[in-house]
Amino acid sequence: MKKIYIHTDLEGISGIDKGEMIKPDSPEHRYCIERLMTDVNAAVDGAFLGGADHVTVLDSHGGGGNFDLSLLDKRAEIDTKPNKKWWGILDGSYSGSFFIGAHGMAGTLHGFLDHTQDSTRIYNYYVNGRKMGELAQWAMVCGHYDVPLIMMSGDTAAVSEAAQFFAGIETAAVKTGISRTRAKLVSNDEAVEKIRSAAKIAVEKTEKINPFKPLLPMEVKIEFTRADYCDYIENMPDVERLDARAARMISQSYQNFWF
Repeated sequence: MKKIYIHTDLEGISGIDKGEMIKPDSPEHRYCIERLMTDVNAAVDGAFLGGADHVTVLDSHGGGGNFDLSLLDKRAEIDTKPNKKWWGILDGSYSGSFFIGAHGMAGTLHGFLDHTQDSTRIYNYYVNGRKMGELAQWAMVCGHYDVPLIMMSGDTAAVSEAAQFFAGIETAAVKTGISRTRAKLVSNDEAVEKIRSAAKIAVEKTEKINPFKPLLPMEVKIEFTRADYCDYIENMPDVERLDARAARMISQSYQNFWF
């Protein structure tokens, strides 16, 4: 049985070309939700076309609350996170994972809404000395279960980032950043077709893509934008403060990649 797990974000969804659109109080926020569901459904459809027997979807942006379930493809299972883990019910029974709506890591040139967790507090994030972002973080969690990240969609900066980290991954670029808060879109129809096609191909070649598993134990280092944002680690026994804005820890698990 071939199962696919779909992780989602909002910044890299098609049709979103201005940063303010994704804010909940924006008059265009409803449109963002509709585009999110359209991109997710394209990925779900592509997965089944590629031979998937089961598809699970997680509403991940900001911890959830973004999906309109009335618009979700009825063939997909929605992960309600009954185990209270942020990665939901992902486990080793899945053959591969998609990341729909991805954005570039903090500091990405021409990356639309680039950030790593928190655009205000986090300057850089490293694992084993390599700068990483949320794409790699999700791939590491998948790697904990020996599940490969096989497909992603997002802006061209995120697509380029994915190609640098994950050999063989299928990608769908739905826009190109003009500045951090503005982007040039492909048409909605083209975006849907690119996502569906990439998803289909990814499932067809799932067995050829390896899980992302950095060397363990791994060094996790975070550089904050200000010293006071780093102060909270002072009472954490397993975290070492390096200077005013930076701290590190040694992790034995891909599920433990943050402090």
